[in-house]
Amino acid sequence: MVDMINSIKIKQAVTEYLGLVIALVCLIAVFSLLTKYFFSATTFITIANQIPSAVLIATGMTYILIIAEIDLSVGSVLGLCGAVVGTAIIKWNMPASVAICIAILAGALCGLFNGAISLKWKLPSFIVTLGMLEMARGGAHALSGSQTQYLGSKIDFVASASIYGLSLPFIIAIAIVIFAQFVLTKTVFGRYIIAIGTNEEAVRLSGINPKPIKLAVFVFCGLLVSLAAVIDTSRFQSANPNAGIGFELQAIAAAVIGGTSLMGGRGSVISTFLGVLIIAVLNSGLAALGLRDEIKRLITGAVIVAAVIVDYYRTRIKVNQK
Repeated sequence: MVDMINSIKIKQAVTEYLGLVIALVCLIAVFSLLTKYFFSATTFITIANQIPSAVLIATGMTYILIIAEIDLSVGSVLGLCGAVVGTAIIKWNMPASVAICIAILAGALCGLFNGAISLKWKLPSFIVTLGMLEMARGGAHALSGSQTQYLGSKIDFVASASIYGLSLPFIIAIAIVIFAQFVLTKTVFGRYIIAIGTNEEAVRLSGINPKPIKLAVFVFCGLLVSLAAVIDTSRFQSANPNAGIGFELQAIAAAVIGGTSLMGGRGSVISTFLGVLIIAVLNSGLAALGLRDEIKRLITGAVIVAAVIVDYYRTRIKVNQK
């Protein structure tokens, strides 16, 4: 019986991944036919090296959505953590390693704040993280004096390292995706996360306190956002207080395209990673076609809406099957 259940789960996972892979391959095929130089190792390596921060933030957002919460502050927290790195190095004359540690701590504290306030007063995370969105962005501007802080080679060692053209941040992002997927599917903590998103009251009645678990998810998301901020700061060799604007929407879009439910209880980090790849290939392909930015955003938005509609019908089919 257990083997049969495991076999069904494996088949469902393969089917879900296969659909995303087919969509990704179709996109690559279309853009390769429409543009002369799209299908090349250079293009794919460039895309891979551009997405680490998006992958990390989308991974954190996947965990948040699975517990039926949301975090609208990830973009602003990224800007704040970047400003912390820049200020620590430029104004406080700290070594880059210390600045990075402070920034990671700042991201974790932002996640802790979001989770603690939401859970303590039973407030919707939508509202709490919306407030954090404003506070973090204000903090980023206050620290940097609303100026982009140019760091030069003081922090470029994070993004400059590479293996066969693939940057160290991309390799780190892949490792975190694998780790996060393992935790979600193979550990008791991961099962609790899914159970809380499916039916939090049932978890509570079974004698498990969901609050520490949800708090840990918020902190985990904050940690990943701060790591993404370090990567972006190293990659651009500067700390921009406006960095990360719109990242929360990109992260939600990648998770939804990957099949994570906005209602909680269902999601996969690997599927989210494929969602990030689909968005990245779509943006890169549209840019290669020379389309204007507003047209690219229109098409990307349409793809996101289509993904939400597909998710709606997929959920209905599963409910009817049960």
